[in-house]
Amino acid sequence: MADSKVVTRGRVIIRTSIIGIVVNILLAGFKMVVGMISGSIAIVLDAVNNLSDALSSVITIIGTALAGKAPDKKHPYGYGRIEYLSAMIISIIVLYAGITSLVESCKSILHPEPAQYGTVTLIIVAVAVVVKLLLGQFFINTGKKVSSESLVASGTDAKFDSIISAATLVAAFIFIFSGLSVEAYLGAIIAIIMIKSALEMLRDTISEILGERIDSAVSTAVKKTIVDVDGVQGAYDLIFSDYGPDRVMASVHIEIPDTFTADKIDEITREIQDRVYMEHNVSIISIGIYSVNTKDEKITEVRNNVRKIVSSFDNVLQMHGFFVDFEKKNIRFDLVIDFVPNKTDVFNNAVKAVKEAYPDFEVYANMDVSYSD
Repeated sequence: MADSKVVTRGRVIIRTSIIGIVVNILLAGFKMVVGMISGSIAIVLDAVNNLSDALSSVITIIGTALAGKAPDKKHPYGYGRIEYLSAMIISIIVLYAGITSLVESCKSILHPEPAQYGTVTLIIVAVAVVVKLLLGQFFINTGKKVSSESLVASGTDAKFDSIISAATLVAAFIFIFSGLSVEAYLGAIIAIIMIKSALEMLRDTISEILGERIDSAVSTAVKKTIVDVDGVQGAYDLIFSDYGPDRVMASVHIEIPDTFTADKIDEITREIQDRVYMEHNVSIISIGIYSVNTKDEKITEVRNNVRKIVSSFDNVLQMHGFFVDFEKKNIRFDLVIDFVPNKTDVFNNAVKAVKEAYPDFEVYANMDVSYSD
């Protein structure tokens, strides 16, 4: 089932990219001819941008094909992250196009040459505005639907191209009615916007490669699915590992009664893995166990008291995995500490307070990080 989803997603991305290549090559050809005839630097640069968009689509196709390779011994988690590298390359192409456009626009400002706009020229540019706007939105919508950063980046670039074309039209009408040539100045402004957009896309892609916090709605939904399994009393330490848009793996700790047998635990963990994958397309690869006291009523009083103690410290987000062994005189729990510079001090002070409240007990605590909501 997983392979089928990956194949279908790959076909959608490749098909969309091929449409983009064909449309951009046709637009580039028309604009290049029109730009050279009219002497408009803005239209020529627009044609170059269309060629860069076609190149972006080629890179998207190559990246998707490589990312779809089956996992192997060297890369057991697959090649899905190649798509993020593709998006990074596209962002760099957009950045280069923006810088080039800015340089050419500045040259035109310093050494202006009047353009000649005809009716056919204006009609072609107007059609290009509509086509690129629709193509860009098509790419963005499809990219979001199949979680392809490369398509979203290409679509964003295409929408900027439509703005460039629209600006060219505005400049043409200003020149026709007033004789004032402003296309070079508009080109410079748009180039700066392109550079800013490229840097933002590059920043977002690098952030994804580094590893971002999973969306709160996803983590909350996954935890709900887990605790809905009969016998599970809590789900904690949910950690996601993103190996590509369609390859998300996770690990989690669950709380279950201390009376459960190994057979029962095995049944529960398998059910969790099946449900989470079917409902969220997330592979749970590791499930840790927290044992919940059920044999001693005094545990509730101790748990509530310890929770009150640790909660009095700022930046302690949660306590879980709580267990008390009255015979061996030990208390066990985990504390989730917020991302603060002094998190070790916060943890140590909270544990120290628990030890002072229960001097006859050995206190064993682990410091956890808030990996997900």
